[in-house]
Amino acid sequence: MAEADIPHTPPMTLPDAIHTALQPGTALLRLETTASREGILDGAWWPRSRDVSGELPALISVLTEHLGPITRVGLDASAWNGLPTRLVVDDRIVHLDSDPVGDDTVLITRGDQDHFALLVVPPGTTPDAARAAMARAVRADNLTSAAEILVAPTAVPGRGEPT
Repeated sequence: MAEADIPHTPPMTLPDAIHTALQPGTALLRLETTASREGILDGAWWPRSRDVSGELPALISVLTEHLGPITRVGLDASAWNGLPTRLVVDDRIVHLDSDPVGDDTVLITRGDQDHFALLVVPPGTTPDAARAAMARAVRADNLTSAAEILVAPTAVPGRGEPT
């Protein structure tokens, strides 16, 4: 089938209600486990603080519900307060790697080779800016890096899209 014959659907946007529901401590995910992943990011996470031991277990628990056991998490140690080498979450050991991925990304590993990249919205970000960044990160057609998303202008009120 030629490319022109393949139906293309426009990227779906998030329902307006999601923009008011997002609060610090929230994760938005667009998880695609096939080889056809197109976007750079698979989701976004807005932790309440830089306390990795306090914030990460909730994220890992949610991801485990959708993906199965998470084996590793890659974080930039300079962006977090005290990065242990492992955490026990839901009676499972999750190894934490200090990767120079940047403080705006967290890498999640399921199994040996299945990786997911999440935008990390910095704690203290204004709700409008956080919502706009998270909405952009989960778009299937997003080709913008996490760092670029975080410096983009905030959303136009009521639209949820960057200006």
